[in-house]
Amino acid sequence: MATIEQDFAPPEPGLSQRLRRVFFGRTATVIATITVALFIFVAAFAPWLAPYDPMAQSFISINKPPSWEHWLGTDQFGRDVLSRMIWGSRNSLIFGFLSPVLAALIGGTLGVLSGYFGGILDRIVTRLVDMLLSFPELLLAILVAAALGGGFWNVVAVLTVAFTPGFARVARATTLSVKQEPYIESAIAAGVRTPVIILRHVVPNIMAPIVVLMTLWAASSIRLEATLSFLGIGTQPPAPSWGNIIREGLANIFATSWPIIAGGLAITIVVLAISIIGDQVRDELDPEIN
Repeated sequence: MATIEQDFAPPEPGLSQRLRRVFFGRTATVIATITVALFIFVAAFAPWLAPYDPMAQSFISINKPPSWEHWLGTDQFGRDVLSRMIWGSRNSLIFGFLSPVLAALIGGTLGVLSGYFGGILDRIVTRLVDMLLSFPELLLAILVAAALGGGFWNVVAVLTVAFTPGFARVARATTLSVKQEPYIESAIAAGVRTPVIILRHVVPNIMAPIVVLMTLWAASSIRLEATLSFLGIGTQPPAPSWGNIIREGLANIFATSWPIIAGGLAITIVVLAISIIGDQVRDELDPEIN
């Protein structure tokens, strides 16, 4: 009697399994996750972890080397470098995570609407995105920052504008692909309203590349904010930020180099850790890899 063997595809992994594979799939990713979590913890509890007021100046403590009293020394104004680094992590991480999220919301919305409806809306959005993408991210951020000036929300707006075109292009391309799927045509034929189709069928199916891009650009956002602050058009002194800590340290490099070393190491470690997590997210969610 003949037997018929059937090959069954393995079930799709659930959300919890995907998260475990993203954050704990490799040793490097585990270390990166712990590192980012540690920096987030330091930023969240900065008022309790910082040993000194980050803006308190002391004439008798100018340019002191590292000691038990000041673990990373002091700067040219006698301010504790470690305290400024701890408080500066708040600005750097908030900009690093908030700006890509806002850019994903704005750019994703524009891209979905452009790809789904087409017509004149698609032409306008496409031309606007092409115009913004013709500028490198750093140059575009400098142009917008020079026009708006410093300040918290101005820096958030600068970084959001810099990243929005990329999200819009990815969302538009994936929406054009999803729009041709049979379940979208079936929903249209069944008389399902357009907002329901977009929210229930289009958006969930384009989230993977958006999440990947958002994760990868979080590192770029931290680096870009540090660059703007270093140039003097980002976070404005005396408010601490890793970028302006390096900038102030550069002006005092012959007296003490610890602000530059501390700021540079913090930016390097966080950007590298987030990039490792972003690569793992891409490997897990990118359908071309899986």
